Amino acid sequence: MRPILGGNQMDTQITFNIAQIIISIALTIFILLQIKSSGLGSMFGGSDSSIYRTRRGVERILFNITIGLSIAFFVITILNVIVS
Repeated sequence: MRPILGGNQMDTQITFNIAQIIISIALTIFILLQIKSSGLGSMFGGSDSSIYRTRRGVERILFNITIGLSIAFFVITILNVIVS
């Protein structure tokens, strides 16, 4: 098995493209999972309360995974540009 960065340039680009697709799908899913069921009005800026809440439990885990996936997507994108 060849290393990702040391192999053929075309293989490397295909690998990065597949990684970008997988990460973008996962990122979309995790962003959609974070949408609260507080109604459609809150998506467009309207909300019933403006009280700050801390994230706890599953909500915090989803938030941290979303941040990690977005950083991974950014790094893969930059590496893909450098390789091409």
